[in-house]
Amino acid sequence: MKEKRHSKSFLRNFIKPIINISNIKHAIPKYIKYIRDWKKYSRMNYAEEMSLTNSIPTLFDDLVKTPFDSHYFYQDIWAFKKILELGSDSHVDIGSKIYFVGFLTAIKEVKFIDIRPLKANLDNLKSIKGSILSIPFEDDSVNSISCLHVAEHIGLGRYGDPLDPLGTKKATKELSRVLAKGGNLFFSLPIGKPRLCFNSHRMHSSGQILEYFSDLELIELSGVVDGGNYFQNINRNKLDSCTYGCGFFHFTKN
Repeated sequence: MKEKRHSKSFLRNFIKPIINISNIKHAIPKYIKYIRDWKKYSRMNYAEEMSLTNSIPTLFDDLVKTPFDSHYFYQDIWAFKKILELGSDSHVDIGSKIYFVGFLTAIKEVKFIDIRPLKANLDNLKSIKGSILSIPFEDDSVNSISCLHVAEHIGLGRYGDPLDPLGTKKATKELSRVLAKGGNLFFSLPIGKPRLCFNSHRMHSSGQILEYFSDLELIELSGVVDGGNYFQNINRNKLDSCTYGCGFFHFTKN
């Protein structure tokens, strides 16, 4: 039975990039509703002129609850609050979600480093093309730095970066190198049973991450467990037992 589930998962993962079977299955009744609503709306008083060429079927938004990715939702709030509370004049982010970076510019100057530069015109934003494997800063020079849900991808080629089995470990060493003494690093990535999900991401245990950052002091470990619940100051065993959890690590350098 277990082997059969793995086989289905394997096929689903390889087919999904070109054909989303789940969407096809659920789309048929959604299209029927769409056509009914289209006809009904077209007959209503004050209805705008309608044409099929201008119609855009948006089929999957009529949900009971607002969906969200618990990893990104909670990690961005967690990191933003900490960065705000600690009050540094400027901040450096390495490859995190651009919405998080954009909101940070509302409260301080942000330097955003990514192999894919962010071409956005915002006050307080400086976008720098660069790699997490060679961060363009001197040793011990950055007082406040974040890298959220990024390091697990490094070395897998997913974003055009070179293949490297040690990509995540090398990334953590670079973050440690540039962090200033007394500075703060906000770091997150998937936590659970260690494994490689090529070319999407790597899974790590919390112990692996603490070993990678052995030259830093852990201030806080929080995170999200399977099912999407967030826990501040989470127990490591609870996080490590996840299939696909997410650890939020706050480090400093002595």
